Amino acid sequence: MDRFMEAAIEEARRGLAEGGIPIGSVLVHRGEIIGRGHNRRIQQGSAVLHGEMDALENAGRLSASVYRESVIYTTLSPCSMCSGAILLYGIPKVVIGENETFLGEEDWLRSRGVTLEWVRSEECRELMRQFIAAKPEVWNEDIGE
Repeated sequence: MDRFMEAAIEEARRGLAEGGIPIGSVLVHRGEIIGRGHNRRIQQGSAVLHGEMDALENAGRLSASVYRESVIYTTLSPCSMCSGAILLYGIPKVVIGENETFLGEEDWLRSRGVTLEWVRSEECRELMRQFIAAKPEVWNEDIGE
């Protein structure tokens, strides 16, 4: 597994340690992490701080050209909100840790020209399986159910 997905998993673990949902993400530009984040909806009482949104927020305000040359790594298949942000900013590639516990908007992203790569990480799956089993009501809230 590459160092960028490892960094996203590290973010997921950090979120879990803080009492949140174990989903992490990093934004990479030209081989360097420029934004990292994890799901902080519980910790911050936020409606929007999914892992990808937190990584984008922590990257700060960037020019469109930077986004168009970036790759976003996420431990879980991106939901509608995060996929919308990926499309809005023109991020051309998403690397996904796992999509078995939750299948996000992968078809939508592909239909809009985004390249998807799957790592199929057992660690990402186990983090989510254990969290969903322990706190199904929190997970259902996070995905809008």
